[in-house]
Amino acid sequence: MNKLTRADLISLEKYAETRKAFRDKVLEHKINRRLAIGPNANLYFEDRLTIQYQVQEMLRIEKVFEAAGIEEELHAYNPLIPDGSNWKATFMLEYEDVNERRRMLSELIGVEANVWMQVAGCTRITPIYNEDMDRSDDEKTASVHFMRFELSEEMIKALRSGASLSAGIDHPAYPYTVDSVPGNVVKSLLQDLD
Repeated sequence: MNKLTRADLISLEKYAETRKAFRDKVLEHKINRRLAIGPNANLYFEDRLTIQYQVQEMLRIEKVFEAAGIEEELHAYNPLIPDGSNWKATFMLEYEDVNERRRMLSELIGVEANVWMQVAGCTRITPIYNEDMDRSDDEKTASVHFMRFELSEEMIKALRSGASLSAGIDHPAYPYTVDSVPGNVVKSLLQDLD
């Protein structure tokens, strides 16, 4: 998948005019890029469109219009776009109640190492996580982690041939499995692969 360049972005002025329509388009797109694993953990799979939205929003919020600032945002966000042999996702632990969140984040230390995906007939894929920085310490994990799932050619071929996809978390404080990733999500994820 091609990385974003300045030419792909909309000026701040034009973005202000088209923001609602663009946001609606991205939110509709994201429906097929979210995978719930249990009631409180979600993988939000990134792609070129979701990252373009993130960049546009950051430029808008920070009022960045100079070339150097735009390039800085692109440099920060482009690594989240899949490379053709992987999926990149934002993994979020979502608890509405502050006290429950605090308690669970202390119980879920290391959860990021226990997330997995599996193409039927192939070995499990565990993610490479938090390449930018550690997001856990001895007292708690973060509620947001960044993950990269690398797929072999065999896995990609099997998925394209209709193999099912499953996912899960094997952490003792949060053991959940999705036996069959919904078809709309699989279809969307297939577009990330060369």
